Amino acid sequence: MTFADADAPGRNRDDAFWMPFTAMRQYRRKPMNFVSADAMHYETDDGRRILDGMAGLWCVNAGHGQPRITQSIRDMAGQLDFVSSFRMSHPGAAAMAQALTALAPVGLDHAFFVSSGSEAVDSALKIARAYHQARGEGRRVKLIGRAKGYHGMGWGGLSVSGIGRHKRDFGPLLGEVAHLPLPYDATMAFSDGQPRHGADYAQALEQIVAVNDAGTIAAVIVEPVTGSGGVYPPPHGYLDALRAICDRHGILLIFDEVITGFGRLGASFAAQAYGVLPDLLTCAKGMTNGAVPMGAVLARDTVFDAFMAGPPDAIELLHGYTYSAHPLACAAGLATIAVHDEFGLNARAARLEPLWRQTARGLRDAPHVADIRTAGILAGIDLTPRSGASGARGNDCAQACFEAGMLIRNAGDTLLLSPPLVLDKADIERLFKTIHDILNRLD
Repeated sequence: MTFADADAPGRNRDDAFWMPFTAMRQYRRKPMNFVSADAMHYETDDGRRILDGMAGLWCVNAGHGQPRITQSIRDMAGQLDFVSSFRMSHPGAAAMAQALTALAPVGLDHAFFVSSGSEAVDSALKIARAYHQARGEGRRVKLIGRAKGYHGMGWGGLSVSGIGRHKRDFGPLLGEVAHLPLPYDATMAFSDGQPRHGADYAQALEQIVAVNDAGTIAAVIVEPVTGSGGVYPPPHGYLDALRAICDRHGILLIFDEVITGFGRLGASFAAQAYGVLPDLLTCAKGMTNGAVPMGAVLARDTVFDAFMAGPPDAIELLHGYTYSAHPLACAAGLATIAVHDEFGLNARAARLEPLWRQTARGLRDAPHVADIRTAGILAGIDLTPRSGASGARGNDCAQACFEAGMLIRNAGDTLLLSPPLVLDKADIERLFKTIHDILNRLD
């Protein structure tokens, strides 16, 4: 196609952009278009300021338009626009790996860079299988996810995810996959943070081991806090119990921290907040404050060293992506880590968490509210569904919030909130008051 062809009749269609996770025909009726962003707000193409209750998409933890981050991207674009990480590198990659592993839980000392959370999960699953192969345990290929878990839309991540609607149109997916139950039930509704009971849900892993033979299981992957599936914090002791069972049976434990990483729970990672060390940890989103696509798999020495036992001239891991450790992404990541440190965002989130939780719980008596869950500066609010119209009430509430000047997400009838960590008391009050007011007039 030539540039002239672009002006041909019928070429400039309003559906040329096929949007992800979007009802295209509904979007064209009610478009939601943003033209700029700053700190806690977006600006729409019709000039309205929208309070961002989702940090973009769980990722702009340091707030929009951070000058240090944007300037670092500009500077690197003019210095080194691209270099492959296949048998070559650049100084920013090593610097980013060192900064990221210094931020991570002690013991996760190696960073394998990718371009997204989906790529990070698929990479972690491949590393887990290859780790067992390297150790002479090639029968260990089974992967275990969890109900309501979301691990991106790559083939491996989708296979271990626990949201049936996401899988429906794309099967068959990977075989050799099992799922743990969600460690949550009706008795835990309106828990004040982590449910006090429920650690015994981890025993379902022992049942899976008994059915499948521990010697065939490669890894268990869970989100420390279930994110897109509805913000479910882990019961006290649950993650510890998973860790102990995995250790007992030689199974790798993977934490998917694409959402919970970079301050969301008042620590750099949920693994630190909950005091449980996984073997592999995936991260992305907040890693560059959403400014440039980037993700990573963090690995323990025990995993990394297993790959280093072969011939010294052989490629240890035949895996990677064109944009692994992209220079602009590394620049953005280093600047993001510096901004988090400068603004003390971990401590800020920890300080605001009690107010966040208390204000969220103030919705308990609002119409249609069936449950409220919080973890750090995350919230999931279940609404009772309309008869015969599951998800409609949640959709209407999210749309009404946008019309009232606030961006949130909904997963069916569950409202999801994850604002930038630069928010203040007034932002918290406005977020939940807006939802409260809308619920009071929503049928």
